[in-house]
Amino acid sequence: MKKKYVITIIAVLSFLIILSLIFFLPPKFELKKGEEISLKYGQNYKEPGFKVTKFGKDYTKKVKVKNKVNKNKLGTYEIIYEVKIAGINFKKIRKVKISDDEKPKITLKGDKKVTICPHAEYKEEGYSATDNYDGDLTKKVKITKKDNIITYLVEDSSGNTVKVKRTIIKEDKTSPVIALKGGETQTIYLNDIWKDQGYTAIDNCDSDIINKVETSGSVNSKKLGTYKITYSVTDEAGNKAKLERTVKVVNKPAADSSSIIYLTFDDGPKEGTTNVILDILKEENVKATFFVTNSGPDYLIKRAYDEGHTVGLHTASHNYQTVYSSVDNYYRDLMQVQNRVKRITGYESKIIRFPGGSSNSISAKYSKGIMTYLTKDTVNKGYRYYDWNISSGDAGEVSTASGVYNNVVKYLKKNRSNMILMHDIKTYTRDALRNIIRYGKNNGYTFAKITMSTPMITHGVNN
Repeated sequence: MKKKYVITIIAVLSFLIILSLIFFLPPKFELKKGEEISLKYGQNYKEPGFKVTKFGKDYTKKVKVKNKVNKNKLGTYEIIYEVKIAGINFKKIRKVKISDDEKPKITLKGDKKVTICPHAEYKEEGYSATDNYDGDLTKKVKITKKDNIITYLVEDSSGNTVKVKRTIIKEDKTSPVIALKGGETQTIYLNDIWKDQGYTAIDNCDSDIINKVETSGSVNSKKLGTYKITYSVTDEAGNKAKLERTVKVVNKPAADSSSIIYLTFDDGPKEGTTNVILDILKEENVKATFFVTNSGPDYLIKRAYDEGHTVGLHTASHNYQTVYSSVDNYYRDLMQVQNRVKRITGYESKIIRFPGGSSNSISAKYSKGIMTYLTKDTVNKGYRYYDWNISSGDAGEVSTASGVYNNVVKYLKKNRSNMILMHDIKTYTRDALRNIIRYGKNNGYTFAKITMSTPMITHGVNN
């Protein structure tokens, strides 16, 4: 009897245990795409779906989903699926990992292949590095150099790396540049002494290589003809340059041919006008005189000098009150423009033109008698000053190319020195110049630049 009672108790307990296990047994969670999902940084998480059943009964619609995935922050997130069955809460977790497998980007300033001179060292042109997650990584770029390769490497916080290479090519394929002082074409008179005015030679890698220039050819000034002087130079890389100067030996004009035109230009230089005027003078093989100021680019003064024109001194400031308030102020202003010309050309010019000419009366407003003094004192100091006997009117009287042309040709006279006042800062003077030159050539005039031996053409002094 006792044994049967024990068996009964055991059976009841077993049933109860089995019943409780069945009661607390979790449902079946089926997660589409698995319990772990990997997404790229910035990629939206979209629930792929799930199904929950227990003993064949579908509890899917009773499931509550907790979703806290931040696509813009790396890490592992949990998606929690909760369901309540018979008063008991059950849950399942899906892990979503947001990771970054995108490499950073390195951008090089300049080219990936850079050519420099054989003896030069490459100067870093710059670079930048950005990452889709970390942002600016420029400061973390590591640079290594080996032979002619520069390697730029950067790693982001996720361990993604990128490498960019820049190739440095050391070679020189650029020829030197030879420039001839006084121009590529020169004309001298029979039996005159011809002297080479010099040259420059610049190389992109070797800099000044004037000492390597070789010349060949000669000029026989005692024989009429056209002569060639050849200038050649080779840089360290073997690049060559060659230039010829043509020297024409011609008969001197007849003694009675004294109709000379002196083209003179004040107030320059100026980009857009002076450079074109120099082009015209070169094409027409005519020399002129430029009375310069402290305005305008240096290279135009250098070009005028190198092409054989006279560079004279006008004024640094062209401010009458500044220039004519005292003798000291006049010379102070003159020294400024004289120093500029010497700095640019190496030549100390002593050919001058007073602002307003020696006959100006405006100077009396600032200093009585100053022009009477200066016209004598400048000559005593070794200067030569030049006024004009023909005005083109381009300082205010006319403002067209035809007006300038007519003013000049109207007052040209044979058998005298025609000193023409023009301004190379005026576009209409620039546009009239070629026609003036051709009129002179067609009507028996010769052209000359002012030199220290040119007789002074001066006005009467009014102060």
